[in-house]
Amino acid sequence: MKVLVIASHMDDEALGCGGTIARHVTEDHKVHVCFVAHRVYNHRFDRQKNAIEKAHVLKAKALLGYKESVFFELDDERLDACVQDIIIPLERYLFKIRPDIVYCPFYGDNNQDHRAVFDAVRVAARSSATPFIKRLLVYEVPSSTEQSPPLRENAFLPNYYVDITNSINKKIKGISCYETEKRSFPHPRSKEAVRILARKRGVEIGFKYAEAFIILRDKWR
Repeated sequence: MKVLVIASHMDDEALGCGGTIARHVTEDHKVHVCFVAHRVYNHRFDRQKNAIEKAHVLKAKALLGYKESVFFELDDERLDACVQDIIIPLERYLFKIRPDIVYCPFYGDNNQDHRAVFDAVRVAARSSATPFIKRLLVYEVPSSTEQSPPLRENAFLPNYYVDITNSINKKIKGISCYETEKRSFPHPRSKEAVRILARKRGVEIGFKYAEAFIILRDKWR
């Protein structure tokens, strides 16, 4: 089984589906993560700080145990300027690894980069072009998904849950690798808040801890 997690930014993979990544790894699935944007600070790109963030990615990768991380190095905070800039490298990577399962950001997130990446995925991973993709899902990102205005089109309504009871601690440790992105409770990206969300998602489905997703396409059902 080959799995691709598409992350708009470095840390989205751990926040959104770090527990699911760790579970895929324990099931001997080959997990790839592509990071679309580099990181800017105060709206400016700093090469040295971005290198530090990449080091955090590799630390989280080693902890979660997945196979490969790739970086598209597109402009943070400006991915919505030209969605084609995302589509082109994404298409190449999809056809290179031919994943069975793809995870991507939620279309209603309160982050223009997340929405742009979703728009790129919906084109690059359309069923007529990528019949090898059996399941396509979107994930939620704390501090982005729940921050959207309370409009119907922004509602994250999960229809698929993954039991991460045995991998919640790896998820928390993976998030902690991103030292520059750490926040204190009650911030949604704090360790405590992430654990609370996983407990809430677990309660919704009957697990101790869970990650929630929306399935957009599933050939296995």
